[in-house]
Amino acid sequence: MIPRYSRSQMTAIWDPQTKFRIWFEIEAHACDALAELGVIPKESAANIWAKAKDVTFDVERIDAIEREVKHDVIAFLTHLGEFIGPDSRFVHQGMTSSDVLDTCFNVQLVRAADLLIEDTKALLKALKRRAFEHKMTPTIGRSHGIHAEPTTFGLKLAQAYAEFDRCLARLEAAREEVRTCAISGAVGTFAQIDPRVEEHVAKAMGLKVEPVSTQVIPRDRHAMYFTTLGVVASSIERLATEIRHLQRSEVLEAEEFFSEGQKGSSAMPHKRNPVLTENLTGLARLVRGMALPAMENVALWHERDISHSSVERMIGPDATVTLDFALARLTGVIDKLLVYPENMQKNLDRLGGLVHSQRVLLALTQKGVSREDAYRLVQRNAMPVWRGQGDFLTLLKADPEVSKAMTPAELEEKFDLGFHLKHVDTIFRRVFGAN
Repeated sequence: MIPRYSRSQMTAIWDPQTKFRIWFEIEAHACDALAELGVIPKESAANIWAKAKDVTFDVERIDAIEREVKHDVIAFLTHLGEFIGPDSRFVHQGMTSSDVLDTCFNVQLVRAADLLIEDTKALLKALKRRAFEHKMTPTIGRSHGIHAEPTTFGLKLAQAYAEFDRCLARLEAAREEVRTCAISGAVGTFAQIDPRVEEHVAKAMGLKVEPVSTQVIPRDRHAMYFTTLGVVASSIERLATEIRHLQRSEVLEAEEFFSEGQKGSSAMPHKRNPVLTENLTGLARLVRGMALPAMENVALWHERDISHSSVERMIGPDATVTLDFALARLTGVIDKLLVYPENMQKNLDRLGGLVHSQRVLLALTQKGVSREDAYRLVQRNAMPVWRGQGDFLTLLKADPEVSKAMTPAELEEKFDLGFHLKHVDTIFRRVFGAN
């Protein structure tokens, strides 16, 4: 991923030096197990660790070897042998390239998931703080982009909190799904290596044994992982889109923080644009786009092919780096989000009380008016207000058919904003718990 949308902790996971370090650890742990089983000398296993545990691998040298041999793992093993010496003949005993590549890839994905999980927790913390801050801040709820009934801005944020809490659970499940190790040799039969080596390496690398690896770890695991990243990205986009709509000039109920010296347009000095959430919308599209190739990687030929390899070399770093950046950016947006309760109230009042139409409708039915007639009476008085011709409550009071069923005082009671907020505490308890 380009540096503009990258953070150092996540990019470090995908650095070639990190990859080769993991490759070495897999090979060295396998040598430890082989030594315990008496397959190779114990002093050789110890020497392999001693000669390479503090080495900085020469990435350019490995690349140069690969250009000749056309095989990345062989290039690495050749370079490893250059400073381990004769004991390097015991490295990779009974193993195949996928044992190293797949186990390493899963180690990297687990580490990436750890960062994404922490990112999500930070976002949840920001959402919770702002949700309680605006728990009872009334605002208009919209359906189809049109004013519907009152809600609170805190409820909007509580909904986002609940959604990202589900995202957190999905990321934790995806981490567990991909946390497997395969050291099973060619076609996955363990013919050339003892299964106990796999068990040892898995434990040492913080993984669990893959039950059947067939030479590669099954890619349905990775499909689930990257699809999960796509779902999280979609949740980011949903919240970003909400903020973008709220920042529109005609609405302006909330907006991204605009820092001192910031400029919104090269041409129009007055502009304050929702650039961060627009950026998040675009980044979400990228992450989602990487889910489909991961699913297409599931169908490999027989026990192994490498049609998945080129895909994973790109989507592994790109999807995790992009999502890490996006989650951190969204956390910053929420943390500093500018909220305008006065504009929210102004928008609530824009339609002259029409937001209470359902209460009047239901009240008329409780007075014995059929639902069809009640709907007709309410809509008849609502439409002039929709066109800017009068006040809803005033028109209802002047309607003889409405007045026949309800007194002016009863009508006025149906225009109480607090009625719509009476269960906010209940919803908050459901989302955040009793505390």
